[in-house]
Amino acid sequence: MEKKHIAVAMGGYSSEYKISLNSGEIVCNALDKNKYEVYPIHILEEGWYYVSKDGTKHPINKADFSFIKGSETIHPDAVFNTIHGTPGEDGYLQAYWELLKIPHTSTDYYQAALSFNKRDCLSVLKNFGVRAANSYYVNEGVEINIEEIIKKTGLPCFVKPNRSGSSFGISKVNEMDEIMPAIENAFTEDSEIIIETALVGTEVSVGVYNNGEEIIALPVTEIVSENEFFDYEAKYLGKSDEITPARISPEETEMVQKEAVRIYKLLNMKGICRSEFIIENGKPYFLEINTNPGLSAESIIPKQAREAGMTLTHFFDILLQNILK
Repeated sequence: MEKKHIAVAMGGYSSEYKISLNSGEIVCNALDKNKYEVYPIHILEEGWYYVSKDGTKHPINKADFSFIKGSETIHPDAVFNTIHGTPGEDGYLQAYWELLKIPHTSTDYYQAALSFNKRDCLSVLKNFGVRAANSYYVNEGVEINIEEIIKKTGLPCFVKPNRSGSSFGISKVNEMDEIMPAIENAFTEDSEIIIETALVGTEVSVGVYNNGEEIIALPVTEIVSENEFFDYEAKYLGKSDEITPARISPEETEMVQKEAVRIYKLLNMKGICRSEFIIENGKPYFLEINTNPGLSAESIIPKQAREAGMTLTHFFDILLQNILK
């Protein structure tokens, strides 16, 4: 059997590019070398490159996403997309690969763009009865009425960039006078902001994927942050406990897994997605969905896959086989 050429896309143009490089490296190491020729592809603002084992950078031809290796030109059979943030999680690269007819492991461009925009994603899901926190939206350059915001969301509330990942630019606001600095902080990441009621309950995260026949929820992870919330430090600098399986009842586990699968289907997702919820008074409230969740050693999805009895090699193989068919 001839080996398939797999480009592992990593990096990106956002504050998350280093995290993505870690995810990409994990995928490159885990993919089955008997089945696949694996090529690390760095997609960075300074340029797009295939990086060979000795660290040499070979430019990508953007006309067809090909690159030179030795004396041959490689045209990837598929892309394993591990880019968090723009341009790999918000639809740009998905649309580009779809135009080139190169299959990729992430969801399609429209679904990626919709889910990357928290405001638009919540607007769609609320029509299907998905529970979420009360929210208020602010665009840059528009007059801000603090009283109106507090009336809608109450205190404490969260101020978040609308389109950013890894908790960059998020603040928890407990007092009225903290709201303007929090808004200014969020505007450093995005020109659109979402302000939400702070829900009180157990925060959980659920991976969902398609195994070719059915859509399956992975075991649930409970997130216990040492900080006020699951921020960047908590996610990547060990300032949180991520407990898999979550310390919730079997009924709550089943309920949140069902809701995560329902959201995956409602949004018509592909590949592996991870949804975050807060379980308040026994009901799951949806926070957001990540269509390119972290895959580094510290990340939640690898822990859930292991808890489900899969090696990463086996799990990543399922994701690739889905698109190579």
